[in-house]
Amino acid sequence: MTPAAIFDISVLLGCLVWGIIGAREIWPVLRTRSRAAALRPILLLHSFRFVGLVFLVPGVVAPGLPAAFAGPAAYGDLATAILALLSLATAASGLGTILAWAFNIVGTIDLLHAFYQGNRTGVGLDPGLQGAAYFIPTVLVPLLLTTHVLAFRILLETPPGPKG
Repeated sequence: MTPAAIFDISVLLGCLVWGIIGAREIWPVLRTRSRAAALRPILLLHSFRFVGLVFLVPGVVAPGLPAAFAGPAAYGDLATAILALLSLATAASGLGTILAWAFNIVGTIDLLHAFYQGNRTGVGLDPGLQGAAYFIPTVLVPLLLTTHVLAFRILLETPPGPKG
């Protein structure tokens, strides 16, 4: 099996498993909470998106990792982490809701753009270029995409008032 096929299978299975966990384990708990309380664990998780800066660290990733992939992926993750933290800090206010929307839109676009750039620049064909950061698109990105979907559901369906 080629490294590209192993990578693709890993990403697909990561999406499947995190999707099941999100639907069966996470969503049933979050849907019983107020909007701010339901978003809190998602925002905390995404506050760790600064980890994406690793795509800029020589020795962690291969020297041949395309800058067209690495830069936008790293800085998009950093922007998303900052938006998540700002949203957390203002969670109970109207500004917190606006920032939660901004976080969710920017973060989702960032992940989708990274997949696009990865395919466009050949990272998906040579996943070894990611070096030790290989776990990000195979394990973390499926989790992050799953929680972005949950955040959209919370923002669209959950009233802002107290629930629990």
